[in-house]
Amino acid sequence: MIRSNRHRTARANGAAPAASAGGAHLFGGRSCGCLFTLILQTTPLAADEPFPVPSGQAVTLTEVLLDEAPGELWARFRFIAPAITHDSGSISYDQAGPDMDHLCDELAMPYLTYHQIAPARVVISLMDRPVEFGAQDPAATQFFETYRPDDTRCIWEEF
Repeated sequence: MIRSNRHRTARANGAAPAASAGGAHLFGGRSCGCLFTLILQTTPLAADEPFPVPSGQAVTLTEVLLDEAPGELWARFRFIAPAITHDSGSISYDQAGPDMDHLCDELAMPYLTYHQIAPARVVISLMDRPVEFGAQDPAATQFFETYRPDDTRCIWEEF
């Protein structure tokens, strides 16, 4: 998938893309470059396959953004999780919290290790529908957690 704006984020072979370091801003400022990667090349998981999480909800990776805009490198893993939707969702934030911890430890950390990326922070985002990074969508439900990578584990960081 190539987004229709002047800063392209690429998707190759159904794998989630990683935007290059230099900022994850899609409009203005530093832009996303194209860096084709295969998510977790050490496993057969495709980007459009749900990743297993403790709550049992269907969670699908949509993109990986490398962002230096906060003043240090942050890796942002963005997932679609339709069960968190505000009106009819079956998964609350309390249920999704352990899912985000699991996604950081079991998906993000192996990805970062494999691609030799050493961010200062990892952000796990769950969205009930696709929302462009940085865009506002009042109808969308989104949950976020921030972690500090520590060897092969994620340490939760309170905002």
